[in-house]
Amino acid sequence: MSLNIIIPCYNESMRLPVNKYLDFLKLNKKVKIIFVNDGSTDNTKTLVNKLSDKYPKQIKFLSYVKNKGKGNAVRDGFLYAVSQNMSGNLAYLDADLSTSLEECKLLSEKISDKIKFVFGSRIPKSNNIIKRKFHRFIIGRCIASIISSIIGVPIYDTQCGCKIIDQKLVKLLFEEAFLSRWLFDVEIFLRFINFYGKDKFLETSREVPLKSWIDTEDSRVKFIHAPTIILDLLKIKKSYK
Repeated sequence: MSLNIIIPCYNESMRLPVNKYLDFLKLNKKVKIIFVNDGSTDNTKTLVNKLSDKYPKQIKFLSYVKNKGKGNAVRDGFLYAVSQNMSGNLAYLDADLSTSLEECKLLSEKISDKIKFVFGSRIPKSNNIIKRKFHRFIIGRCIASIISSIIGVPIYDTQCGCKIIDQKLVKLLFEEAFLSRWLFDVEIFLRFINFYGKDKFLETSREVPLKSWIDTEDSRVKFIHAPTIILDLLKIKKSYK
């Protein structure tokens, strides 16, 4: 099965692991990558263009002049893939590859006639490598507890940037714009659950512990964003009743 991976980018010139992308594309000819440059003001656009020049058949590139937020970048990538009749499942990953392209591809193989939504989870286990800064782990767990209560389904990690979706669900999950720049992942879960119900969601989705996830130094979400995140959660809770 072919796979299309959306990579939202905002000022990634110092974080984009170019060689990892090149090595992966060389070995995985059925995978296409859609980079969405979300109004970067650094050298991101130039780097992605160089990648595209080397693998023009496997790399597609969308670019904005102004920053629209990660959720909108991901959404536009999904809608672009469908509009171009790109076959296969769809996924999105963080540009810094905290979750590797290889692991994303491995998780995509779990999509089947029964399973329509697979999402990676940063659950610490004895046989995996999950490296997160302690303060980010604590804040993340507090926010995750609030999110689980809003969703009404016991999910450990809604915010991990590795999700794979059956293409048939794209219209349902991405047709409407997201309310939140930071918490669009929560909206994806709620759209699925509100349409199909909790039982159907549990039957057709899988949360899969990642083998490896490495926290990057230059995280986009910082402690100062906490008030915005709380306000967004309240807005989402009110809108997705």
